[in-house]
Order: sequence, then structure tokens, then C-alpha cells
Amino acid sequence: MRKLLIGLGMFIGLLAIIWAMIGPDWRRLIKNLNTEPDVLFWTQAEREAGFRMLDRVPFLVKANDIAAGDNVRDLPKGPPLSAEMQAEIDRYMSENNVASVVILQNGELRHEQYGLEFSREGRWTSFSVAKSFTSTLVGAAIKDGHIKSIDDKVSDYVTGLKGSAYDDVSIRQLLTMSSGVRWIEDYTDPTSDVALFNSQVGEDGKSALVTYMKKLPRAHPAGEVWNYSSGETNMIGVLVREATGKDLATYLSEKVWAPYGMEAKATWLLSQDGEEISGCCMQATTRDFARFGLFVLDDGVIDGKRVVPEGWFADATSVLYETKYDGQGYGYQWWPNGDGTFEAMGIFGQGIFIDPANQLVIASNGNWTTAVGDKDGERYERTAFYRAVQNAVAAE
Repeated sequence: MRKLLIGLGMFIGLLAIIWAMIGPDWRRLIKNLNTEPDVLFWTQAEREAGFRMLDRVPFLVKANDIAAGDNVRDLPKGPPLSAEMQAEIDRYMSENNVASVVILQNGELRHEQYGLEFSREGRWTSFSVAKSFTSTLVGAAIKDGHIKSIDDKVSDYVTGLKGSAYDDVSIRQLLTMSSGVRWIEDYTDPTSDVALFNSQVGEDGKSALVTYMKKLPRAHPAGEVWNYSSGETNMIGVLVREATGKDLATYLSEKVWAPYGMEAKATWLLSQDGEEISGCCMQATTRDFARFGLFVLDDGVIDGKRVVPEGWFADATSVLYETKYDGQGYGYQWWPNGDGTFEAMGIFGQGIFIDPANQLVIASNGNWTTAVGDKDGERYERTAFYRAVQNAVAAE
């Protein structure tokens, strides 16, 4: 009996050592492990555990690496923000479940802060912030000659869509979500398109996504009505892969991530077909999300070399369609605000805010109470926070 107790004690001690060694992120995930496959229906605690870990759990989901280069773009320290602004940041982060805030101005690091036990080295999932990266790859593919024009038909590049409602849709209309093809993006409805498309099984050698999108009916004439559709951004990813012959992670690394000097590798989650989910799910450090904002402010030029056509970002971040959100429009997978500022946005509180007039970038990640932040007003709180920072730096 004594030997049994000693053995049991040693076993328990070994488990305690293993538990300590696996680290806080894994312990948090194990405590909140969810068998629900759709992240849209996780609890807030489960999301907080998972958002920092989605690319590190290969038995749940696979990801492609976005390789960084050897040279890191420095973010020299700028003057600190005022004590009043620091107090506002503290309040904003604690009341809105914010994991990180990085504020750059004139290429300098004005402020960096982390919450929810997240850190500078960690990668947080972007959700639809990835859409703005995907549209940038379209610009790169045009500059490289892989895509002739955004007025080309989508089905000229994604031949699996021939014979569908997408025969009448241009790449421009796909970029602006104005295809007129029916799509329901309701994050609370398990029967909506955004909840169902990733469970589609491919047929006739087509990808599962193409199989799903080909079946969708037309709701409006192409180009007339804006309708938010993650499915269409995912189709943009298929189009870029078909046009370039490269996966999105490789192409993004070659064109932006490595040459611009991102400090850490990023990752891009894969669909069941093994292709990047281009409407979603890049994981990167918050500093590198902010560096992407600097790349945009640099008009897509790296060391004097253009990555996207001249004027690409001016067009991409213009109000090309009005949306259901007051004062906010839609461009090429960007959300322009009508005042020269624009945003990349992802559900549950992910975002990159860019203000060219003040050379300001704010990258932030979080875990809102709902996908679109409407229950407790987090979306409106974030907008107010952006404006507070903008006004503070403009008044200096």
C-alpha cells in the first residue's frame, strides 16, 4: 500500500510538472477545450483561450506559415502619449476585452499595451482583417502581370464557376462585394451561408468553396447592391492562387512580409481543401499588423520598388459603396470612413485603423462579447477610441 501511495504521489507530481511546463496558453486552452467546431458559437472564455492558439493546434486546424525575412523594420520609440490618453487606453482595454493595442505615428511607436494575458510575442487571429491583405494580393498580382484587369470576369480565372451566377461578375465586383449573388452572413444563425460553406464537400475535382459558391442564386444585378460576403473574399483567394500559381501565404511572404521587414512569421489557417481561408484567419503579432498599416501608408512601395500599381490603395480605400453602418463605406475589402481614414476589421474586435493625414496606425485585437460588438457597444467604443487617439495626436 505504501509503494502504491508513493507511486501515485510521483505520478501526480509528474503531472504537475508537465502541467507547469506546457505553459499558460496551453493550460488555458485545455481548460476551455470545445468540441463545437464553429468558433462563431464558442463561449467568450473559449474564444479567449482559442484566439491566441488557433494556429498551434494542428489536430484541430492546419495553417501555412507566412515567412518573415532576415531584416526587421525598426519601430523607433516616439514621444509617449499624454497621461490623459494613457488613462483612456487603460479604461478602453479593460472595459472592452482588448488583448492588444499598438499605436504608430510617423513610423514611430507611440504606445504599446497588452491585456487578457496576451503579449508582444503572441499571435492573435485576425478574422476579416485578412480580407484587406487578400485584396492587396490582387493588386500585387496585377502589378506582376498575373491578372490583366479587375474588370475581367471572375470565371475567366476560376473556371469551376463557369455556368454559375458568377459568369456575370467582374473581379472589381468581387472586391467590392457587389456581385449581386445571394449570400447570408449572419454570425448568430448556424444555417446561414457563413456558417455552412466550410462544411461543403467538393465535387467533380472542384474545391469545396467553388462547389458551394457555384450553387448560389442571383439576388440582384451585378454591381448594383453591396452585400457583405466572406464567401466572395474566399473566392478572391482562389482567384489569386489560380492566377499566380502560388499559395497565399507564400505570395504574401514574397511580396510584403519578408521584404517590408515584419519581425515574426505569421500564419494563415487552411480550409478542408488545404487552401488558405482568404476571407479570414491570419495570425500575426500586433506589431506586424501595425507594420502592414505602414506599408499601406507607404503606398505599397518597398525600398523604391512598387508592390501594387500606383493608385491602388487610393482606389481600394475609397468609398465605392455605402454600407448599413452610418458614415462607413466599402472599397476593395477595406472600410473607408469618408474622412480620409479607413480600417481593416475582423469580428470579435480585430482591427487596423489608418489615418494618412496624421500618419497614424492603430492595430488592436480583442475578444468582444459578440461577433460584431453590438451587444455591449464594443464596436462604437472602438470607433470612439480611434477618434480619441486621432484627436490627441493631431492636437500635439
